[in-house]
Amino acid sequence: MTTKRPTRKTTARAPSALPFEIDATGHGPLGMEPERFLRHYWQKRPLLIRNAFPRFQTPVAPEDLAGLACEDGALARIISHDRAGDRWTLRTGPFAEEDFPGMPDHDWTLLVQDVDKWDPDVRALLEHFRFLPRWRIDDIMISFAATGGSVGAHVDQYDVFLLQAHGQRRWLIDASVAMGRPAPDLAFRDDAEIKLLRRFEPTHDWVLDPGDMLYLPPNVPHHGIAVNPCLTFSVGMRAPSSAELITDWLDALVAEADEDIRYHDEDLAAPRDPYEIDAEAMRRVVEALNALRMNDPDRLGDWFGRFITTYRAAGDIVPPAEPRPRIEVEWDLSQGAALVRPPWSRTAWRRSRRGASLYCSGMVLPVPVRDAARLAAADRLDGRGYAALSEPGRDAVYALYQAGHFLLETADPDAEDEPA
Repeated sequence: MTTKRPTRKTTARAPSALPFEIDATGHGPLGMEPERFLRHYWQKRPLLIRNAFPRFQTPVAPEDLAGLACEDGALARIISHDRAGDRWTLRTGPFAEEDFPGMPDHDWTLLVQDVDKWDPDVRALLEHFRFLPRWRIDDIMISFAATGGSVGAHVDQYDVFLLQAHGQRRWLIDASVAMGRPAPDLAFRDDAEIKLLRRFEPTHDWVLDPGDMLYLPPNVPHHGIAVNPCLTFSVGMRAPSSAELITDWLDALVAEADEDIRYHDEDLAAPRDPYEIDAEAMRRVVEALNALRMNDPDRLGDWFGRFITTYRAAGDIVPPAEPRPRIEVEWDLSQGAALVRPPWSRTAWRRSRRGASLYCSGMVLPVPVRDAARLAAADRLDGRGYAALSEPGRDAVYALYQAGHFLLETADPDAEDEPA
């Protein structure tokens, strides 16, 4: 079923009446204004967007993906399904080139994470997702599936956009919750290496062609099956669990804790029962914990900025073996050189009482708001851009260069940085 793009009149409809499938032709990747998508669909209900990317041509061929899966440091998996015994097998990479020619022509899938870090054409697709905070976007995973290939019925605990890039994939989803029905059973099978749903009862069954895109909120059961050899791009989000957040925050508090701040009770009165932890004792415990400044917005903000720019990070940032003196870097920039940020570096920024904090893969650098916004978005910084920064902004740039988060690119290859 294909419906027309929703009109203004449809915005007043109850959420349960909103379509699960639209045609985006001529209206951008979402087929609607981002505000409408975020209000009605984001983390609320699935949406199949036909022609999200009309006439889409994949920048990565299956053989390119196989080659990438053989690279050291590549996060790659192969999932195979034996239909006769309903057995699933998981292998992790990196793989050897000779692993692929012998693969069967059916029932297996190759998945490679972080392809946007390896391929600039894939990375360019992220510009179409500027309606989301960039620090929320994790990576673009690409999967190649032979005919019948699948990873089984499962759920993801994060939002994902599934863009069909080549061939056709059939998607079955269970949108029960969005339809006002009881929530599905999310229990996993006990007999599989991967987390597969024990029960799966789809409410929708679609075949996606190149350029079609399926949005799925967290915990929507889904099952993709290759109709023919196909490629699917998955734009996934970063969604740390509360346990991950608490653990990292407490680790930061412990690391920065002042040993001189202790539980104290100079106002102690003789207790009625020496074994009772009374209300006054608990008040002092709360006072001791409050001394850690757990509710300080700048301290909490700087911790989160460091955390989210390193969360699920892949790839290593290597500083230059011999960082060039700042005066030489500035001279090169004035002569046409540029500083280029490697794709493994992740950035974000936040306003603070002192102006702004720039975060880059766990580093925090105080800079003015204007510089923070520019540098967080700067994959490439030329002499003109550098000259437009304030002095603290330039200090931050050189600190990032020394740490390997900017690489010097000049017309003379012999003058460029060599990694340590």
